[in-house]
Amino acid sequence: MTKETGWNLENSYAELPDKFYSIIDPNPVDGPKLVVLNESVATSLGLNVDLLRQQDGVEVFAGNKLPEGSSSLAQAYAGHQFGYFNMLGDGRALMVGEQITSGGKRCDIQLKGSGRTPYSRGGDGRAALGPMLREYIISEAMHALGVPTTRSLAVVTTGESIMRETALPGAIMTRVASSHLRVGTFEFASKWGTIDELQELADYSLKRHYPEVKFDGNQYLNLLKKVIEQQAYLISKWQLVGFIHGVMNTDNMTISGETIDYGPCAFMDKYDPLTVFSSIDREGRYAFANQPRIAGWNLARYAETLLPLLHEEQEKAVELAQEVLYGFSDLYHANYFRGMRSKLGLYNEEKEDQSLVEELLSLMAHYKADYTNTFRSLTLGEKECSALFETEDFKKWFNKWEERKARQSESKEESMQLMRNNNPAIIPRNHRVEEAIGAAENGDYSVLERLHHVLSMPYDYLPEQEEYTQLPPETEGPYRTFCGT
Repeated sequence: MTKETGWNLENSYAELPDKFYSIIDPNPVDGPKLVVLNESVATSLGLNVDLLRQQDGVEVFAGNKLPEGSSSLAQAYAGHQFGYFNMLGDGRALMVGEQITSGGKRCDIQLKGSGRTPYSRGGDGRAALGPMLREYIISEAMHALGVPTTRSLAVVTTGESIMRETALPGAIMTRVASSHLRVGTFEFASKWGTIDELQELADYSLKRHYPEVKFDGNQYLNLLKKVIEQQAYLISKWQLVGFIHGVMNTDNMTISGETIDYGPCAFMDKYDPLTVFSSIDREGRYAFANQPRIAGWNLARYAETLLPLLHEEQEKAVELAQEVLYGFSDLYHANYFRGMRSKLGLYNEEKEDQSLVEELLSLMAHYKADYTNTFRSLTLGEKECSALFETEDFKKWFNKWEERKARQSESKEESMQLMRNNNPAIIPRNHRVEEAIGAAENGDYSVLERLHHVLSMPYDYLPEQEEYTQLPPETEGPYRTFCGT
């Protein structure tokens, strides 16, 4: 059955020193039931959707049965959590293997919420339905928005309750990733491995993600450069769509440059650079405006792990690392302002563009304008849609913007199309996500299915998306999200 289903698994990660993982058996559940199957992801992986829906397929998603070729393991890693170093690892996840597609692409298949591992640190290793559906909704929305991300293949309920503050329905999500190699994986190798083991991990990362890098003596410096480039691009994409990760610990930063671990994440409504959603981020370390700075901090921790490979003299290794780390800020800002120019319909670059962008954002913050809907309204030319647009401050800015667009050779129609391609009409509004999760927890998945459908086409500006652009009702306190462990 597994071959007919299309599983074509290897596990190259298991070829690394066994220090980096623990081979574990699945933790069976009593009554698994498929509640979400992402058919587009399944098809891209070469899997048979009809067979995945049958009981044998559900048993794989539940961890009750492993496909042929699987070598199930939990990965070891460490990480700086809110700035403090900890030993971590896959405390509630099982790596089934790496699916090799017909095009030769290698993708990790991981069961999240699959039970205890040697890294569970006293936890039960299980997950509740709500957080697994949140990751499914947000990660798929991020993919549609064009943000590098892990994907969600399936969610099954387990037929069991798990205890958090109350009893909650248990669930397991199947996550698909280019890999689960993290900055924290290298921190683990640096702290508890030998230099040879660190080098094996770095070589594996290069072959897995950056095969174009030649092993010419500078490959580890080039690995650092590649990771910096990918993260500069990723964080700029987050900022451009108003996404707040919530827990930017080093174990939540991938070497591949994909967004991973959607815990207390959310999208901004009103534009406020200091926005924090996570209930545990009481000091605002991972606030929206801090995300680029924190990415730079995390990358510095990554560079520290590579020092023994960069040069045999530590002083020279530090010098080499610092030189490429200094480039992160420039790379990020280049990506970010390139994206912002596109959001404003600007094809070319002028010296004053940065101040034009910053002035608009300052006005949005001052007048508490919605981030996504402000750019959506500018794209559609609907100036009556926001109180911000009635202010004299905005009208002055708007005239500057019109004059700026007039200085480029592209037509108004071309400018508007550029804006449509870069300003989503819809994002996963927090209240809509909560609505979908709440309905699903009560057995109604139709709300989630419709939300997923409209979020899959964020740049299409469809009439059916209109209701999803509405802002949430005013509440007494700020919206809060939780880790969901």
